[in-house]
Amino acid sequence: MEYIVSARKYRPMSFDTVVGQAALTTTLKNAVKSGKLAHAYLFCGPRGVGKTTCARIFAKAINCQNPTADGEACNECESCQSFNEQRSLNIFELDAASNNSVEHIKTLMEQTRIPPQLGKYKVFIIDEVHMLSTAAFNAFLKTLEEPPAHVLFILATTEKHKILPTILSRCQIYDFERMTVQNTIAHLKSVADKEGIKYEEEALAVIAEKADGGMRDALSIFDQAASFCQGNITYQKVIEDLNVLDSENYFRMVDLALENKVSDMMVLLNTVINNGFDGGLLVQGLAKHVRNVMMAKDPQTLPLLEVSEQARERYQQQAQRAPLTFLYEALRVMNQCDINYRQSSNKRLLVELTLIEVAQITQPGEGAGSGRKPRRLKSLFKQLIQRSQPQVKAAPQVAAAEKHESRSAQSVQSNLSAQNTQNPQNPLNNQNSQTAQTPRPNGRPALKVSQLGMSWSNLRRQANPKMNILPGTQGVETVNSQESATFTQDDLELQWMSMCNRMPQKYSGIAARMKNMNPVILELPALELVVPNEIIKTEVETILGSIQSTLRMYLHNSGITLTLRVAEREKQERILTRREQFEEMEKANPSVAKLKEMFDLELA
Repeated sequence: MEYIVSARKYRPMSFDTVVGQAALTTTLKNAVKSGKLAHAYLFCGPRGVGKTTCARIFAKAINCQNPTADGEACNECESCQSFNEQRSLNIFELDAASNNSVEHIKTLMEQTRIPPQLGKYKVFIIDEVHMLSTAAFNAFLKTLEEPPAHVLFILATTEKHKILPTILSRCQIYDFERMTVQNTIAHLKSVADKEGIKYEEEALAVIAEKADGGMRDALSIFDQAASFCQGNITYQKVIEDLNVLDSENYFRMVDLALENKVSDMMVLLNTVINNGFDGGLLVQGLAKHVRNVMMAKDPQTLPLLEVSEQARERYQQQAQRAPLTFLYEALRVMNQCDINYRQSSNKRLLVELTLIEVAQITQPGEGAGSGRKPRRLKSLFKQLIQRSQPQVKAAPQVAAAEKHESRSAQSVQSNLSAQNTQNPQNPLNNQNSQTAQTPRPNGRPALKVSQLGMSWSNLRRQANPKMNILPGTQGVETVNSQESATFTQDDLELQWMSMCNRMPQKYSGIAARMKNMNPVILELPALELVVPNEIIKTEVETILGSIQSTLRMYLHNSGITLTLRVAEREKQERILTRREQFEEMEKANPSVAKLKEMFDLELA
């Protein structure tokens, strides 16, 4: 009997047997049940996740003469049997890697003109479609956009970014997921049970991690391990066959680092290197191990571990012993070693120094410092802050400096008191007096920048007191309640634009939108503003009171009121399909229906 590898022998034959792609298979089954099929599909994803397999199952299902209620093929009709026996004339599989020229695409387009002999559709499965040349892609565009009614394309690729955007826009895109370790282990268990092979779950976990998310790779490695182990797959034999470093070394290395046993770590590193493993591989594996320990420390990140249940328990046990600061610092050190490994002329010394640094993280007095460097202050404010903070008198020069500083502060404070006396209504008087009366720990008065009375806001207010009332600010109402001056539409638009230009920086977004709106005079002094949508209306309503106050002041009319109204949208006519257009033609001209019956025509 001919031997068939597991990847081919256990290839799924129905949607329900596809592993790890439940969302995609459900979508495809629903499309088969409802009959709503697109003319082109694009299946993309990593290698060995079921793209070509799903394309074959989908092609068989849409040509099945008696599909099941779930959208699966019946496997009993002539179309299904011809597909299972690989003699179907309706399903074509093409390899774009070897058929990537314009001539091959022209030959394909000629085949699309011939209708199917059995079934409804002629399906073309083009694998590795990213291998087509640019000229072949351009020659394929028109046929892909408007193929005949009996033609359906299924494209498969592992490199979606290499496909032209014009091709992507003409297809329904399905992104396949990587296989998780748990799904791979479960599938390998079923295959081993069917083949009568004994196994250890840790051994299957090593195979699943080695496969890196590809089911085909996992089954190939499984066949290799089964041949080496002679029907009994054990953990030790698998790591020996695949030349994988035992994870026990990583657990032991972390335990030794937590105990600061540098000598034992050097001995373990020498053993690993003597067994034929590279030092850089050890650092990479140890970094991945520390990352898994960190994920196992928090129940929220525990599902991120793609390992077996036994390994998950070991990670949790070690996570309880490892401090979080140790894990952070160890990851940083090993990542730096990984970056410098290729450029290093003495790679073993670099690995040894890295492991020594990791072992000293938890060592008292020699670990990584936890203190932070103080931030440097800007020179503009440095002296003011130093004056406000108490200082220790350590020398006569310091005492003299403090005496001079005290005199300066007293002179500034006397000037402030004189200003307050001249202007008793200044709102800053109370604050300044309270600040001056508050005693400091060292007996010196506190000095603040705001007490100098000089800022850009004060200068603006002194230059133009009317700028207090701006959109977005709740200023004091200064409009005379008896004013009722008339104004024109031009005056209104002028003051509207001026107001928008004066709005504060935090209202720049709504100000830019308001510049595109023009209020209109309904009946003096009533105004109306038409806004595009409800969102902008809500934003304008938050500052509506300030807008009205500003317009009343600048237009000298205290009775101005502004109402908001959302603009009405124009109704768009629905575009009719071809069938709906034909039905309209039949209603308008009954002769069209008679012509259809006479010639037995069907609408494509």
